Amino acid sequence: MASKNKRRWYVLFTAPLLLIFTTVVLIPFLIGIYYAFFEWDGIAANPKVFVGMENFTSLLQDERFLESAWITTLFTVLSVIAINVVGLAFALLVTSKLRTSNVARTMLFMPYLIGGLILGYIWQFVFLDVFALFGEVTGLDKVFFNWLIDPQFAMYGLVFVFTWQMAGYVMIIYIAGLQGIPNEVVEASKIDGASPWQRFSRVTLPLLMPALTISLFLTLSSAFKIYDVNLSLTGGGPANSTEMFAMNIYNEIFGSGNYGLGQAKAIVFFLIVAAITLTQVYITKKREVEM
Repeated sequence: MASKNKRRWYVLFTAPLLLIFTTVVLIPFLIGIYYAFFEWDGIAANPKVFVGMENFTSLLQDERFLESAWITTLFTVLSVIAINVVGLAFALLVTSKLRTSNVARTMLFMPYLIGGLILGYIWQFVFLDVFALFGEVTGLDKVFFNWLIDPQFAMYGLVFVFTWQMAGYVMIIYIAGLQGIPNEVVEASKIDGASPWQRFSRVTLPLLMPALTISLFLTLSSAFKIYDVNLSLTGGGPANSTEMFAMNIYNEIFGSGNYGLGQAKAIVFFLIVAAITLTQVYITKKREVEM
């Protein structure tokens, strides 16, 4: 009798979540797959013309889409490396014998609480006015200028801002991982004469693999799906040099009115992200060490 009551409670609490997930995620996703096989401008009154796989073959000939794929890949690689390196460095710093560690954790985590659109507009001001002014004052105008007007530096500016936003969040995951490492293991390595680098590379890092698996998954998926910071910071410019996957899909559907082609791009985008993130989880899971 008790088990039946527990099942009822489970159903009571999970049913609303399943309903929301089905309504907001699953049904629109299936409808999107259906529309990907039609030529349609998204207006209900206009007819839908079935074109089969034509939308999927067309996107392979879309130079702007292929360019956005390369830009997104480059951005993702740079961002994932930067975020995890900086986030782990922050975690090691605040878990050391630092008097202001609690304040430091709060300050480093705060950028993640700022919305992506607001964050982009804040840093747009920084690059436009602060960087330019600092470059004029110091004479380092070749480094400190408005990066957002340069096609090459605009990408690095986007990576910098995204890293600044996500590093504090990843830091929390690494802190949890560091606190889960037994002190006895660290002390034993010290007694054996291991140097700080040896303790980090041979003891700390292998035992941090579960946290690394989660952090890589979150940063990979977030970097591939970035839109809000991309929109407010660069808008895809200059000259489409920072137009990511998500922005290209949005512009295809709502800018050019190619709803079917945009949905086909979205499906390909989903498959790419799913394949890469699942592969990453599989590889890093195999390297996890059981304590």
